Amino acid sequence: MRRVAGVTVAAVVGAVVVGVVLAACTGSGPEPGPSPSGSASPTTTAGPPAGPSSSSGGTPAPAALTPEVPPAPRFAATTGPITPELAQRMAPSWRAGCPVPLDHLRYVTVAYHGFDGAVQTGELVVNADAVETITRVFRTLFDAGYPVRSMRLVDDFGADDDASMAADNTSGFNCRVVAGTRTWSEHAYGRAIDLNPVENPYVDGGRVVPSVGAGFAARPDLPGVVHAHDVVVRAFAREGWSWGGSWAGPRDYQHFSATGR
Repeated sequence: MRRVAGVTVAAVVGAVVVGVVLAACTGSGPEPGPSPSGSASPTTTAGPPAGPSSSSGGTPAPAALTPEVPPAPRFAATTGPITPELAQRMAPSWRAGCPVPLDHLRYVTVAYHGFDGAVQTGELVVNADAVETITRVFRTLFDAGYPVRSMRLVDDFGADDDASMAADNTSGFNCRVVAGTRTWSEHAYGRAIDLNPVENPYVDGGRVVPSVGAGFAARPDLPGVVHAHDVVVRAFAREGWSWGGSWAGPRDYQHFSATGR
């Protein structure tokens, strides 16, 4: 074997082979050249760290708060006897000689929607045998959103039916006769309801009672106005109660009763 400057050819070849092997093992090598297109290879520029996200495994951003929806109002009703205190309050509407004794009457409270949309509690006195009917009817009206202006005992108006109607007050029991007769009204038995009397007046030709209800005599389609076959008439009809608005003679649009009178 030849020597080159004192080094054998075999030794030179061996050193070259060892260098190639070591370069392959350490991954070192020549710098990359230009890309095939002739442009320089792209470089990556460091930027701000990415914010946390659910896909990157970081803490997810808080979800937008959903506003709380208030629960829908619920119907409520109570029933109780005529207590001594209540009997004293009812002195204007009940007296000895009325066709129904006090112990046959019941004090009922029901929830209703006012014309302002607020839920209120009304009060009625009705016959004990009409309690379930009245409770079911006003539950139906509540669920339907039917508005009621006022619901107080007629005694708050001195048992004056005209004053109660003019105040648009929904009422039940009142020991009185039918106007212009000597016949007991169904209200005297606690089996009649007058509902929103201003929106549903008594109409006899050109006579309207209460007079403030004259604008409703033509039965406009407005809140509180009762119409044939609407939810109010149907609710009472299911209980066997009739509507004065369907009478052949004078129409008593506010009046519902167990006997149809």
